[in-house]
Amino acid sequence: MANNPLSMLQIRRILQLLSDGRSVRMIHRECKVHRNTIKAYVVRFQQTGNSYAELAALPDAKLSSVVYSPRSSQTADKRFQQLEPRLQYYGQQLKLLGVTKQLLWEEYLKEQPDGYRYAQFSLHLKHYMAAQPQATMAQSHAPGERLEIDFAGKPLQYFDRESNEWVTCPVLVCTFPFSSMGYVEPLASSRQEHLIPALNRALEYFGGVPKIILSDNMAQVVVKSCRYEPVFTELIEQWALHYHTTMKATRVSRPKDKPSVEKTVHLSYQQIYARQRNETATSLSTLKFRTRQLLEEFNDRLMPQYGLSRRQRFEEGEKSALQALPETAFQLKHEAMATVKKSYHVILGEDWHQYSVPYQYIGKRVKLIYDESVVEIFLDFQRIALHQRTLLRNGYTTKPEHMPESHRRYRLHQGWSPGDFIWKAAAIGAHTETVMQRMLDSRSFIEQTYDACLGVLRLKDRYGADRLEAACGIALPHPTVGYRMLKNMLENNRDKLPVFEQDKMLHLPTHDNIRGKEAYY
Repeated sequence: MANNPLSMLQIRRILQLLSDGRSVRMIHRECKVHRNTIKAYVVRFQQTGNSYAELAALPDAKLSSVVYSPRSSQTADKRFQQLEPRLQYYGQQLKLLGVTKQLLWEEYLKEQPDGYRYAQFSLHLKHYMAAQPQATMAQSHAPGERLEIDFAGKPLQYFDRESNEWVTCPVLVCTFPFSSMGYVEPLASSRQEHLIPALNRALEYFGGVPKIILSDNMAQVVVKSCRYEPVFTELIEQWALHYHTTMKATRVSRPKDKPSVEKTVHLSYQQIYARQRNETATSLSTLKFRTRQLLEEFNDRLMPQYGLSRRQRFEEGEKSALQALPETAFQLKHEAMATVKKSYHVILGEDWHQYSVPYQYIGKRVKLIYDESVVEIFLDFQRIALHQRTLLRNGYTTKPEHMPESHRRYRLHQGWSPGDFIWKAAAIGAHTETVMQRMLDSRSFIEQTYDACLGVLRLKDRYGADRLEAACGIALPHPTVGYRMLKNMLENNRDKLPVFEQDKMLHLPTHDNIRGKEAYY
């Protein structure tokens, strides 16, 4: 008999032919069924004690129970008999945070040392989980009613040249479920002072405010999670009041409560993240700019199921349903007190980054007022410093005008190289270039000559390039040359003397007390 059972239509045709007295050979020719198969069915028909006509009159369900014998199976595996009652428990445990199949299998072996190996255990558990019915409810969304927000599971990053390290940036994602219009922005951090301004920009991007903003139970938004009455942070409540909207939170660990933004996160990996995989941003601003470009392309891309882009669906059917934006955006400012250290810097403890103030205020108690992008430093209601906020931990932001003169000179020297001095000297003239090279070569540690070289270059500002070039030409015949020599020449106007006078000054005068070479043998 063939492995596959005959269809009910074939069974009834065979019964009809048998009832008409046809032979097995004839039935084989007409129904194209193997003779041994027909014989096997004839045996089953006869075992029932009913005639062919009576069997043909039975309904399909009854007839199938007669003619379809159950498949033979091996003796039930005792290991499965022991495992089967526990599958429901293992399925429930697998949903808990951190619980894995490997962990459950190890616990199973402790109870059943002779049980299944890991592969077979996983297979049985997989089949059990797949057999459990899981229904999802279709949802309809009113235009402009709800905006879903979330942080993407994967961050973006840029390379900071100053610190020579990669900086990771959490990514805020917002979506309107009705139109699927999205907003994606990388942030300096996921803290409130960066999240709130980003939400401001998201609403500005959409051009309106929804009635409800739905988030998960992120700590920046929810103080105490609860399915029915979650408690939101005071700051987010103030923000929602300013924009005349209502905050809502999903159930804990229920991502399906905000499926639209979860879908947008997944699509952003494909349409925004993947397109930047071979690009290297060097600052947060450039990373944001590139992300915004890709976001515009994402929202303008045609959605085949609708025949429209996300932006078209939003503009045509949702934007008009949004509430108007308030006249001003929500302003988030923080205050902190600090004492100006001897290094004329104050530290912003939240970021562990230090900002400079004029050195005259060393030891003073000052107030720092800062937001997402700016740090202002006040003393007695007078602003004494203004900086762009930087999140580089243990870093320094220093303005040259805040430094003492000696510190500025030292820092200036740190930025010089021998090539810089030669290049600037060559711009003055060939003699100056030669003098500069000799000065740089005069010390074992070339950095020790930087002060003198810088002094020579500054002589040009006081006496002019032509006079400095002339003085260097006069100094070249001397065995040593330096800043003091050139300065004295310029102060005494030696570069202005006629050539024969300069030659005369380079030779020692005749004197009775001076012996010549004849005195030495």
